[in-house]
Amino acid sequence: MRSSMRSGVAGAASAMFLVGTLAGVSGLVKDYPVYGGQAVRYLVAAVVLLAVTRALGLRFVRLTGKEWALLGALSLLGLVIFNVCVVESARASGPALVGTVLGTVPLALALAGGRPAPRLLTGAGVVVAGATLATGLGSGTPAGLLWALGALAGEIGFSLLAIPLLPKLGAMRVSAYSTVLAVPSLAAIGLVQDGTGALRMPTFAEAAGFGYLAIVVTVVAFCLWYTSLPKLGPGRAGLFAGLIPLGAIVTGLVLGVATPSGYDLLGAGLVIAGIAVGLTAPPPGRVSLAAT
Repeated sequence: MRSSMRSGVAGAASAMFLVGTLAGVSGLVKDYPVYGGQAVRYLVAAVVLLAVTRALGLRFVRLTGKEWALLGALSLLGLVIFNVCVVESARASGPALVGTVLGTVPLALALAGGRPAPRLLTGAGVVVAGATLATGLGSGTPAGLLWALGALAGEIGFSLLAIPLLPKLGAMRVSAYSTVLAVPSLAAIGLVQDGTGALRMPTFAEAAGFGYLAIVVTVVAFCLWYTSLPKLGPGRAGLFAGLIPLGAIVTGLVLGVATPSGYDLLGAGLVIAGIAVGLTAPPPGRVSLAAT
């Protein structure tokens, strides 16, 4: 059990840190049509995930109507709507507002688990405070706030809608199937938004950026997260969402595009302290994985 918990902690921490690197790397693809670019990202990720699934000998699993509905909702809410809301919130109010709202994910997942242990709730609150401080409150508009709340719902759905599917499908299949389903939706949004200009040949830097987003931020991070989620439960796993701003800070420093301020470092310290407090809470019931 301790070994499983340790691997869950390592996987969840790595997954959310990698998701945080998205902000810095996205600068490489900022001039590419947004939704067409997201469709390309998920298409590449889907091809890789399906290839790995086949290489591992994981056969297609027949799903019930309810399970297909859950998978469709996961893809639509957790991938498509999440990306649309993040993009539109950033356009309306800048990235700080949506980053701050997403910083409440640990608290939301802790509450979604039923009656959270006091230490888990305390830890989640400290993580939220640290993520908010690291992200910066900034200024916003009502439209920006509404889009940010939509992104928050998408991020919560990305975890909660997967939990019933993981015992039967396993982390690799959930990642692969949900990613495949997201591609046509994002492509359709791109065509509505930009018409035939939704896709074009990327530059070398854009291709490198999309490759990183597809392989590292999507394939690797998704699989790590969905492997860790059943081991930790949504409340504990959600604590590590506070590492997203930390990943953004480190990426900006490494790429030389941003230097962390004192508030960034203080926020990072609070996130780490909150995670430490939350992990001392009594462990939740573990979801048994039937799929491998």
